[in-house]
Amino acid sequence: MRTDSKRWGDPVLVAAVAPLAVVMLLFFIIPLLMTVVLSFQTTQFYRLSWTWDLKVWTEVFSKPHYWTIMVRTVAMALVCVVVCVLIAFPAAYALATRLRAYNAQIQILIIFAFLTDAVLKTFGWILVLDKSGVANWLLAHLGLGHEALNLLFTPTGTMIGMVYGLVVYPMFTIYLSLVRIDRDLVLAAYDSGASRLRAFFEVTLPLARPGLYCGAVLVFVLSLGAFLEPKVLGGGTAPLASELIRQSFETRVNWPLGAALTLVLIVIGALSLSLAAFVLMRGSANHERSVR
Repeated sequence: MRTDSKRWGDPVLVAAVAPLAVVMLLFFIIPLLMTVVLSFQTTQFYRLSWTWDLKVWTEVFSKPHYWTIMVRTVAMALVCVVVCVLIAFPAAYALATRLRAYNAQIQILIIFAFLTDAVLKTFGWILVLDKSGVANWLLAHLGLGHEALNLLFTPTGTMIGMVYGLVVYPMFTIYLSLVRIDRDLVLAAYDSGASRLRAFFEVTLPLARPGLYCGAVLVFVLSLGAFLEPKVLGGGTAPLASELIRQSFETRVNWPLGAALTLVLIVIGALSLSLAAFVLMRGSANHERSVR
């Protein structure tokens, strides 16, 4: 079968790519280059000084405090990814297979929760996690004692808020992958003698991987920039990278340092995703070779 090869000089291809290229140039490439330039400047008396030196980068790489926060941010993001996927997959599977009669109503509820203001949702968790909040009130009525939980202003409280705010992303991406699976493939596995569990792991789960990976990446990237939850629910006791960057820009008025820390966070996120993609590709390749 003959296939037409596309060339970059093709006017139709250029017209199709141009809007996206302009958006990427204006809202990603140019701001990123400005951030790189800013990281090589200094500040004097809270004013930017165009000095072009490595003073800020020397400070970033010589102070372990910054890297402790970066490592904590990546660790929290990874934990958030795992928890979100573990919650989202069964929920999406139930929506796609067992709750089809209530599919529209449940999706409306999820979208409503998703569109609710993040500040309102985050502060709402204080009413639940506080020592005299709803969670401890319920536990006290169950006979588990007063103030059994002390989650507010702890990393666990931060994680609860992050998971609550981000779990909807993998839920939708996994759901979209599951509803696109041809039901005949699962029935064929049953006809071949596979149990429900084996059909799930050998047919459903592999075909749902695109949505699972997409949701995991979304959660990871958004977790790296989590700002409200560490400040409101974590109480600032274990700050993450976003709070560190905010303090550099606003409190310390050290824009070069904030720019450098932003670049460090972007590089760490990109390297983490690249490493995860490499490991998954190697795993998929090894699995295909073992099947053959």
